[in-house]
Amino acid sequence: MDLMYYMDKGGVIMYILLGLNIIGFTTMIVKFIQFLMAKSKSNRIVSDVHDSFRGRNTDAESALGRDLLAEKMVRYEKGLSTVRIIASIAPLLGLLGTVIGVLAAFEAISKQGLGDPSVFASGISLALITTVGGLVVAIPHYIGYNYLVGMLDKLEANLNTKMSLKIYESQS
Repeated sequence: MDLMYYMDKGGVIMYILLGLNIIGFTTMIVKFIQFLMAKSKSNRIVSDVHDSFRGRNTDAESALGRDLLAEKMVRYEKGLSTVRIIASIAPLLGLLGTVIGVLAAFEAISKQGLGDPSVFASGISLALITTVGGLVVAIPHYIGYNYLVGMLDKLEANLNTKMSLKIYESQS
């Protein structure tokens, strides 16, 4: 059986999960590339920030440098909350599909009885497919989010260290 079979069997919730999956993976790939590029040009980032406030007194240089770097880090953080939200709501959407499927199965049983198992099988199938779909979307997004946050933390520590060295060198 192919993916489209499961998408059709899972109904609208599976299509929502597919859309979220596309958005989330696109965001993670863009952020990964952005972090790699920032890491490779970290010296230039620090120099640009430092050049923008050079010539002020030591305390002002240090405070202003940290503020400008913090502002840059906020820009790098944009989009990560989208990945975190997708990781959080995907299992809930899967659970919603589970409840809808079980409800459909019970409705079928109440109308036609338990004589024919195929009567309620489609509801149970919907329940299982959406549960799996929600987990398949959530797990890689959860892993990706944590990995990207780790990359961001390392980038921030690297930039702060380089900024401190740059300020120290300019004072000498």
